[in-house]
Amino acid sequence: MAKRHNSHLPLGAALNEFIKENRLQSGMDKVDAKDAWVKLMGNGVNNYTSSVELKNETLYVSLTSSVLREELSMGKTKIIAMINEELGRELVKKLVLR
Repeated sequence: MAKRHNSHLPLGAALNEFIKENRLQSGMDKVDAKDAWVKLMGNGVNNYTSSVELKNETLYVSLTSSVLREELSMGKTKIIAMINEELGRELVKKLVLR
């Protein structure tokens, strides 16, 4: 049975504790990485994005435009840096555009 805490916690702290106790951080990282891609790339790129998936430390992005894929591949290191900055930690180490 779950422990009951009598101290008052802010909602954010309670959610973080829940995520930590139930080992949900990897799932939250996947959602956060996808949200960061959508936010940083904007509508132009998102219209051609079919899926964004984080596995281990690699972000896999499926694009429907080969021209866009080639253009984005030129700036992979910058995209990785922007995503990690948005997430606030070094989560993505490699970017694979398919």
